[in-house]
Amino acid sequence: MRHTKGMQSAEPGGVSAQKENPDYERTAMRASKTSIAANLILTIFKLLAGLIARSGAMISDAVHSASDVFSTIVVIVGIRIASKASDREHPYGHERLECAASIVLATILAVTGLGIGYSAASKILGRDAQLAVPGVLALIAAAVSIAVKEGMYWYTRYYAKKLDSGALMADAWHHRSDALSSVGALAGIAGARMGFPILDPAASLLICIFIEKAAYDIFLDAVDKMVDKACDDEVEEQLRACAMAQRDVLGVDLLHTRVFANKIYVDIEIRVDGEKKLIEAHGVAESVHDAIERDFPKVKHIMVHVNPA
Repeated sequence: MRHTKGMQSAEPGGVSAQKENPDYERTAMRASKTSIAANLILTIFKLLAGLIARSGAMISDAVHSASDVFSTIVVIVGIRIASKASDREHPYGHERLECAASIVLATILAVTGLGIGYSAASKILGRDAQLAVPGVLALIAAAVSIAVKEGMYWYTRYYAKKLDSGALMADAWHHRSDALSSVGALAGIAGARMGFPILDPAASLLICIFIEKAAYDIFLDAVDKMVDKACDDEVEEQLRACAMAQRDVLGVDLLHTRVFANKIYVDIEIRVDGEKKLIEAHGVAESVHDAIERDFPKVKHIMVHVNPA
């Protein structure tokens, strides 16, 4: 006994549903393309400013912005594949591939942070030659970069929250890491112009720590979503209460949940009067399924099994 939406199949004794979001890919693609355009313009601007003002820090910052273009392309590929509808070979969809994109981005972010930290440590230990005193254009470019990249962080973060997209959130943190890198560049350039070049590598070391923390959080979140981690207790209690609120549900014998990328899968066993007819018991199961689907938009697949009281 099964009621389906979005995926046709049959199994005795239960009611299930699977939902797709047709607007997800379109919205994510719009945010990602905006990110690529902004990063390309910013990369060219910072590279020219670094060359004209003789600032190695700004040239390095331009390379960091260029890496954001690559990371956003990874996001686009991951989201496009993850948004594919369920098919015969993949009846539960492709959402986990977005987690794979998040892991790739976390790796890029971690490597970027380590590169910044290594460069800073080399300068502090005196292994790198001192850079020439940069021109004022490099200061302007650093300030512009901070404003633009912080704006891109909040822009991408908004859509990541709206879509509950781990890959977009990872990309948002990549924007934030670039903004922090530009803060270090600004401090270093200003320090060099005032006669304190040590401020540049010192700030970069602090930035490295922030970037590595962000990379770790993104990686851990993506892994949790790939290993079928259960929902937290609060969500499960809300699911249980939703089922119990439906007419003729006498109890919940079992409730299993698993987070599948940014979606939730639910298996629930409800207790119903054993004297009811099959069609009546099916109706109770269907009411539970419909209520959970209505009240929990992140639930993609529901299996409701009926046990006789």
